[in-house]
Amino acid sequence: MKTIATLLLGVSTLMASGMAAAQDNAAAAGQANLLGCMFCHNAKAKLMGPSFEAVADKYKDQADAAAVLSLKIKNGGAGVWGRVPMPAHNQVPDEQIKTLVTWVLKGAPPR
Repeated sequence: MKTIATLLLGVSTLMASGMAAAQDNAAAAGQANLLGCMFCHNAKAKLMGPSFEAVADKYKDQADAAAVLSLKIKNGGAGVWGRVPMPAHNQVPDEQIKTLVTWVLKGAPPR
């Protein structure tokens, strides 16, 4: 009986964490839309800027990836993905940038 209770607790914890991750991903995707990120980026396909999946792949083994991408969002950048510069988004609060970077580094899952 104790084993079944432990198993049920584990399953419910996994389900709750999965639902929380889906909510976090949906919130980040909503922020990306509201902030205009999706005008130049897409989760899977290159638009004016690289796809979020390509960004995640490029930085997957870089220990300071979150810090590097946060600075690129805040200050803008050019030359890494081609000739089109990314404008600075210094009006975006650091906490929102952190949320977006975390989501992008996961490949921008929809949920």
